[in-house]
Amino acid sequence: MAKHYLVTGGTGFLGAALVKRLLADGHAVRVLDNNSRGAPRRLADVEGAYEMVVADVRDSDAVTAAAKGVDGILHLAAVNGTEFFYSKPELVLDVAVRGMLAVLDACRRNDIADMVVASSSEVYQTPPVVPTDESAPLSVPDVLNPRYSYGGGKIASELLAVNYGRTGFDRMTIFRPHNVYGPDMGWEHVLPQFALRAAKAVAEQPEGTIEFPILGDGCQTRAFVHIDDFTDGLAKVVERGEHQNIYHIGTPEETTIAECARLVVRSFGRDVVIQPSEAPAGETSRRCPDITKLKTLGYAPRISLEEGLPSLVEWYAANAHLAPKAA
Repeated sequence: MAKHYLVTGGTGFLGAALVKRLLADGHAVRVLDNNSRGAPRRLADVEGAYEMVVADVRDSDAVTAAAKGVDGILHLAAVNGTEFFYSKPELVLDVAVRGMLAVLDACRRNDIADMVVASSSEVYQTPPVVPTDESAPLSVPDVLNPRYSYGGGKIASELLAVNYGRTGFDRMTIFRPHNVYGPDMGWEHVLPQFALRAAKAVAEQPEGTIEFPILGDGCQTRAFVHIDDFTDGLAKVVERGEHQNIYHIGTPEETTIAECARLVVRSFGRDVVIQPSEAPAGETSRRCPDITKLKTLGYAPRISLEEGLPSLVEWYAANAHLAPKAA
C-alpha cells in the first residue's frame, strides 16, 4: 500500500538512495534536510517528484511542521564521516540527540505511529563476536576520545527511540548500516579518500608501481555493502520491519583495509605497494555484521566489493573538483 513518508537527511548519501527507492515503489515522499552535508544533486533525477523542506533536524517546530500529514518518519539525518568524529564531536552529538528528540516530538504532535530510525555499526566499537548480531552489547570505550561522539550519539538515539517507542507507536524500528559505499558517498570516508589519493598519485606518476600510504597496518577488516544492496535491505525494513526490532544492513563479505587500497589502485590499472603507519586511537580492528535477521525479510546482497568499487573510483576521479577544501 502506498504511503506518505518524511525522510530526514534525504539529500544525504543513504537518504537520497532511500528517497529514490520509495518513489520507485509508489510512495509519496517529503524530504527534510538543511543540505549542510547533503547535496540536492543526489536527487536531480527525481526533481519534482518529491517535496523539499530545507530545515535543521534539531529545530523541533520545523520538523513537526514538516511531518504534518505524513504516515511515517524515516529518520536518517546525522553528521557522519570519521573526520568529523574527531574534529566536530560536539556537533555530531548535538545533531544526534536533539535531532532524535525533534523527530519524536514531531511524531507525538502529529499522531504519527510509524517510525524507522537509522543507527550505525559504530555503536559496537570493538564487538565481542564477529560476525556480530543485533544482540551484541553497545559500548563507548573511552568518553575522552572524540571518535566515540558518533557511536555514543547513536546509542543515545537508540535508547530514545526504543523507550519513547514503547507507547503511541504501532511500529518503531531501528536499522544499523554497516559500511555502505558507492559514488557520491561524501568525502570523509576511507574509500573516497583512497580513490582521491590514488587518482592524485596516478596523475603525478604516470608509470610504475604506486606507493600508497594508509593509517594502521592494513589488517583491519570491514564488510563494505554497495549502496544498491543497502537500499534494497532498507526497503525491506521499511516494508516489513517489526515493532521494537533492530536490523543489521550489510554484507558478510569481509575485506582488509590493505586489500581495499589495492583494489582502488588496481581500478586505475596500476600495481601498488602499501605503506602502513600508526593507527588512530580508537580504531576498531574488525567489524562484520550477522545479517540473519534481515534475511528473514527477504534480503540477499548481490554486489561484491570488487564489482562495486570501480564505479565509486570513477566518480571520485571525475569529480575531485567538488571536494571541500578540508577533505
